[in-house]
Amino acid sequence: MDTSGSYTFLSWEQLIYTITIPLSTSIILANLVIILGIAWNRQLHNTPNYFFLSLLVADMCTGVALPFIALMGLNRELSFSSCLVAHVFPNFLFLAFLFNLVMVHYERFICIVDPLHYNTLWMHRSFPLTLLVVWVPPLLYACLPAFGWNNWTSPAWDGCCRASNQTLSPFSNCLTNGTACCSYRRVFPNAFIYLEVYGLVLPAILTIAGMTSRVLWITRGQMKEICRLHRAVERGSQASDQEQRMNLRYTRCVAAVSLTFLACWAPYLIYMHVCIAFLMSDTKWSSTTHIVLSCTGIGSMAVVPLVLGLANKQYTEPASKLLQKLRDRWRWRMQESEGTAI
Repeated sequence: MDTSGSYTFLSWEQLIYTITIPLSTSIILANLVIILGIAWNRQLHNTPNYFFLSLLVADMCTGVALPFIALMGLNRELSFSSCLVAHVFPNFLFLAFLFNLVMVHYERFICIVDPLHYNTLWMHRSFPLTLLVVWVPPLLYACLPAFGWNNWTSPAWDGCCRASNQTLSPFSNCLTNGTACCSYRRVFPNAFIYLEVYGLVLPAILTIAGMTSRVLWITRGQMKEICRLHRAVERGSQASDQEQRMNLRYTRCVAAVSLTFLACWAPYLIYMHVCIAFLMSDTKWSSTTHIVLSCTGIGSMAVVPLVLGLANKQYTEPASKLLQKLRDRWRWRMQESEGTAI
């Protein structure tokens, strides 16, 4: 085995862990705080919060799988079964997270757009069926390579293991025996990748963006109607201070939503299209760039549920009370120690 290739692989692996471990730890801890907040408050034990709870579980699993998702871009020495698990399971968790995110946005979208029929939705009548919808299809699609849709028996791997009479690529850490080479190209055919990106991931992101834009548009219309009624009651033609405050609050809301969307989704969209561009051109690119883009892209996308959860004071109220108690106890001990010293 090439010593320089092994050293390069270890440096890439160390880079992955350096980036992903802090991100994963933050995502897992934040999700646990919100989950415990929902479990602690019995008033939050209802169907909408159960949907959000499912999303938090999926997001926490994505945080756990974040290092393994980044490792999918490296070629490793694994058996066929181990290689399938290393690629199929993280992909399933990622797709399940995406399906849960769309479901939560759809449920809240219907609550605003059609509130009269909100409680009669099928997802409210049969919550277990909704859980099956957001967890089973991602599992089935992610397991397609295990059912035979893979390139494991293909004679050519671009950038993977070569024949024993050829020089190993510096971007690989593989044995000369092709059966030990684990690469995402051997597990996921190009058609599988294109179908997942342009048939599942991109439509889901566009659906979320469309529902968010529609909610903001409805909010703008309702705010205009409130201002019109307010002027009719006051019998004035100029905007009052209250109307100006409402407009300012709406502008801040639009700016916050836009910046959150860009900060959370733009890195992943860039990573996704860069990967597709290099896949279509069939050219090699720096693994360091791939690692940084994959870690930041997936990590930023996993922050979306945390933004939704931490913005709700009901979810964070138990943690806030606990921190306040600890802070008060610490201050009391400090004052007691100062009094003893005096």
